[in-house]
Amino acid sequence: MTNRNKNSVAQAVAEVRDILGDRLSTAPAVREQHGKDQTWAPGAPPDAVAFVRSTDEVQRIVRICANYETPVIAYGTGTSLEGHFTAPFGGISVDVSAMNNVLEVNAEDLDARVEAGVTRKALNTYLRDKGLFFPIDPGADASLGGMAATRASGTNAVRYGTMRENVLSLTAVMANGEVVKTARRAKKSSAGYDLTRLLVGSEGTLGIITEVGVRLYGIPESIAAGVCPFPSVDAACQAVIQTIQLGIPVARIELVDEEHVKAFNAYSKIDLKIAPTLFLEFHGTEAGTEEQSLLFGGIAEELGGGPFTWARKEEERQRLWQARHDAFWATKSLMPGKESFATDVCVPISRLAQCVNETQDDLKANNLYGPIVGHVGDGNFHVVLYCDRSDAAELARVKGFYDRLIRRAIAMEGTCTGEHGVGIGKMPFLELEHGAQGVAMMRQIKQALDPKNILNPGKIVAL
Repeated sequence: MTNRNKNSVAQAVAEVRDILGDRLSTAPAVREQHGKDQTWAPGAPPDAVAFVRSTDEVQRIVRICANYETPVIAYGTGTSLEGHFTAPFGGISVDVSAMNNVLEVNAEDLDARVEAGVTRKALNTYLRDKGLFFPIDPGADASLGGMAATRASGTNAVRYGTMRENVLSLTAVMANGEVVKTARRAKKSSAGYDLTRLLVGSEGTLGIITEVGVRLYGIPESIAAGVCPFPSVDAACQAVIQTIQLGIPVARIELVDEEHVKAFNAYSKIDLKIAPTLFLEFHGTEAGTEEQSLLFGGIAEELGGGPFTWARKEEERQRLWQARHDAFWATKSLMPGKESFATDVCVPISRLAQCVNETQDDLKANNLYGPIVGHVGDGNFHVVLYCDRSDAAELARVKGFYDRLIRRAIAMEGTCTGEHGVGIGKMPFLELEHGAQGVAMMRQIKQALDPKNILNPGKIVAL
């Protein structure tokens, strides 16, 4: 696709403008916004941005792009971190943010169907008076379509799973312009290939998601949250491992290292002890959350952790978790003038402490500032690296560390990304993780479903 026909792209843009009118933008600022994510990757703008309002409009745009072999890239809220929506070959960005309707809520069956642009916060606001909630919480107020496309997870994944477990069905526009509905509302099915799971995590390379059917849950009777400092990151990780292995049904268990605690205190105006800390939350009945808290407290005490500080009031919990969700901005505020580079890996829970310890040793050995935070209940942690790109030596150290981090996780039978996704950034490591045969199968699926390579080209398994 490197030799795309500019006249064909121009013709595609003109025909899409006939459909959308002023909802198709070629303004440089709008194009730049839709081609650059929050990482240090330079990004690349599309030729135009289409602000769509329906599956029908997406279908018509994809058919035009297929006719002119013009790239078409799905865009939700722009919160992804691996260059998922950058447009290296130009084309048309399809912004679904105006597709923000909750289409149906089936409270008795604990499911809902929403348009792809509905954000997780908007859905939970809509559900609040029904006593229900949607648990997947990646931190950013991402769109449900984008969360499905990147197989997102977040702080609640240890109890409720990821988007893989919580998406029941999808409506998607495929590369030939056909609309596919992947499943009905039944909680399980063995009828044919699992098309839902094929599209969840495909990052817009196999189809553009326009509707999402999701699982819902009852709001717990009791929610108990708090923080617990530890003498070392290793002790905190060991507490996580024991908690999971004992089957304590913790809802959230998040690791923040000392550097993050310093940043939280300064940025979010809270007052935590400067030490490796676990943020926890328990869901259930009053008796259940009390029992879970006591069990965890015993584990923490044996490992030198504590004291456990509780936040039982809703506003206290919100403040605590908002500080955790603002981790990226908190550390960034301490490193003015440096670019940020956030990445994640995930390992089996039994290897978590070893992987985090070796990662911290690597950072120290190379004089790098890389605070660690993670959804450690499922072995997933993030490193936020900071770098002065004009300093060639520091840039080389960052790139070397990044490569070793991923290879270390894969060597421990983990993955190069627990939730960020592949996009452009993790493409070089797919074969190391899946083998040549696995990547070849992915490429065959891409070629079969998108033979003209118009859907988000240059990502995951570039053709």
